[in-house]
Amino acid sequence: MASRTSTLKFFSLLICSIAIVQMATAGDPDIITDFIAPPNGTVDGNFFTYTGFRVLVGGGPPTAFKVLKATLAEFPALDGQSVSYAVLEFPSGTTNPPHTHPRSAELLFLIDGTLEVGFIDTKNNLFTQTLQAGDLFVFPKGLVHFQYNADAENPALAVSAFGSANAGTVSLPNTLFTTGIDDNVLAISFKTDVATIQKLKAGLAPKP
Repeated sequence: MASRTSTLKFFSLLICSIAIVQMATAGDPDIITDFIAPPNGTVDGNFFTYTGFRVLVGGGPPTAFKVLKATLAEFPALDGQSVSYAVLEFPSGTTNPPHTHPRSAELLFLIDGTLEVGFIDTKNNLFTQTLQAGDLFVFPKGLVHFQYNADAENPALAVSAFGSANAGTVSLPNTLFTTGIDDNVLAISFKTDVATIQKLKAGLAPKP
């Protein structure tokens, strides 16, 4: 009986370990059909077409940092295809604050302008670069990264590709200061005082 119990525990542990590894490495679902049809079953050329980027054609320069996305949420035909896009518009002096994409690497292509970009690896090494139009830069999956248009006069335009239809975005400023984490926890973590934390929270609060 003891031997059988040990064997069952071993197989249970093995199965749990395999499940954890699969969860840790899981990406988009590996579909066994050409594509995933919409619930109503209507599939034609329109289903595979996304027109949300048309606003960029002939548009004026951006007045604030803006991200236009073509992810699973906006473009259902991407379901199961493990790909998505984002177009990033940077007025002069604006930044895409530090953030992560938990489910995909990001491959950024700078179309116009210049950008200061960088990411931090798990050993706290910072890798930065000044991109010129035509350059590509990769942000590894899950690592904190940023983009900044340091040009005081000219905007910048970039396109980012992701290896997931739903890469996800975790904004560090929003995650830390707008989700209700206790002020004392943040003050101790950042080696500052509660008053400073409250000022940071006030600065990120939605404007009426």
